[in-house]
Amino acid sequence: MDLGLKGKVALVAAASKGLGRALAEELAAEGATLVLCARTDETLQQTCAAIRSATGAQVLGVAADVAKPADVARVVQAALAQFGQIDILVTNAGGPPAGTFEQHDAAAWDAATRLLLTSVVELTRAVLPGMKARGWGRILNITSISVKQPIGNLLLSNSLRAAVTGMARTLANEVAADGITVNNILPGYTRTERVEHLAGAAAARENISPEQATERWTNEIPMRRLGEPREFAALAAFLCSERASYITGTSTAVDGGWLRGLY
Repeated sequence: MDLGLKGKVALVAAASKGLGRALAEELAAEGATLVLCARTDETLQQTCAAIRSATGAQVLGVAADVAKPADVARVVQAALAQFGQIDILVTNAGGPPAGTFEQHDAAAWDAATRLLLTSVVELTRAVLPGMKARGWGRILNITSISVKQPIGNLLLSNSLRAAVTGMARTLANEVAADGITVNNILPGYTRTERVEHLAGAAAARENISPEQATERWTNEIPMRRLGEPREFAALAAFLCSERASYITGTSTAVDGGWLRGLY
């Protein structure tokens, strides 16, 4: 299937590893030009080089912290200077610290808000005018299954990713007539460093091993295994594509059946 991504420019945040990298690889394989950002420049440039080598795609890497509006502006400016436009925006960020309500002070809430919510707002604000002018755009927010079924001990993530969901659903209606789609993709337990970190945190909290924590999660998944980043990336790339032109305002899980609800 040709996804119609040749000639499109995609900005993917937090793309040096994990789900962001997997999606960047998929988009490049489909012919998209990439602008990738992440906080650690060395890892980011290694990822860019690997994708160029594997696909022949044009890839620009810009070290940036999306929790800082000035960094967001710098990434977008670099993308426009190099490629002239941004057709696809993928928002993404590492998760905030685990913990319960009483374990997070005002500073923790502020930091998590900048990381998970403000970053999405600023990235979207920066690319939306160009998308509207061209009459085509794709905005995809990587959130979590926790927006539909909150996960224990992840209060900050549960709360702020849900806020992104509400913003995106509203924005989807506002820009639909401009040829722009806005969707959320909800990864479940997937083999990434983030899940390894959460397993370690659960192990320390409950006096079990990380392997036991992972096994417990696996047993909650009907497929009885963790997801692979490439499985997530396959759907994510489709939602960024020309083929997904009539899909907007959705929040779609890639979770092996972990979510038990009907919607």
